[in-house]
Amino acid sequence: MIYDRVSCSLIGATGSVIGETNVKEGAVSGDPRLGVSVTHRRYVPHSHAHYAGGLVDGAYALGLFGDLATELCIRTDGDEGLFAGYADVRFTAPIRAGDVVEVTGSVTRVGRRSRTIELSCVVVCRGRPDRSPSAAEVLDPPVVAVTATGTVVVP
Repeated sequence: MIYDRVSCSLIGATGSVIGETNVKEGAVSGDPRLGVSVTHRRYVPHSHAHYAGGLVDGAYALGLFGDLATELCIRTDGDEGLFAGYADVRFTAPIRAGDVVEVTGSVTRVGRRSRTIELSCVVVCRGRPDRSPSAAEVLDPPVVAVTATGTVVVP
């Protein structure tokens, strides 16, 4: 296997890291696009909380999956592609304002114009307002919040 790592950080106005992208490209038996994996990490702002207890709606994770799929399509096919649909979406744990989530997607099937992507969203850090307004902790192990299988199409 051949691996190449690429890492990018999104820097906010105050100079703090507000998002990261890590990419692992691998040549796995046959098509070199199989196994290409992208990971984005994002802070969930309080403005995204829609429900009591600072809960964020499930569509938040699906939006992140869409961003991730776009990058995967660009890396594998040189085109943004289009998201055709989801299969087997599972919401397994809550996402809350103040969380840091990590979304990962890997290409598991390559068709003539379609690609299948296995997707996951895990909570890696969580705010702890019960301790103090700005307290937070790293979750070890991370909590799996959402999993799905996505299909994208490229021209």
